[in-house]
Amino acid sequence: MVSRKTILIVVFLVTISPIFGVILSEAVGYHEPLDIVAELLGLEDRTEDTNWTPLLDYTFPGLPDTVGYIVAGLIGVTIVLVLGHFLTEILVRKNV
Repeated sequence: MVSRKTILIVVFLVTISPIFGVILSEAVGYHEPLDIVAELLGLEDRTEDTNWTPLLDYTFPGLPDTVGYIVAGLIGVTIVLVLGHFLTEILVRKNV
């Protein structure tokens, strides 16, 4: 299982991630490279038409962007840890 220290470090990193992913990116005017290329090519933004996730742009409906970014990060980390745990269990049982 994941150690308590590792969980605390991950929670800390996810908590400060909006500083880099939201606050500073807005401050410096950062735009995704693929968005820039799509704009240069004159492609229309169809994000709203094809959106299949409730966490579009790492935001959570009804929450400020920074808080939504943290919630989306915690959900993503949890999914990866749970999948990793189950895959490890399956591999350990096969080798027994």
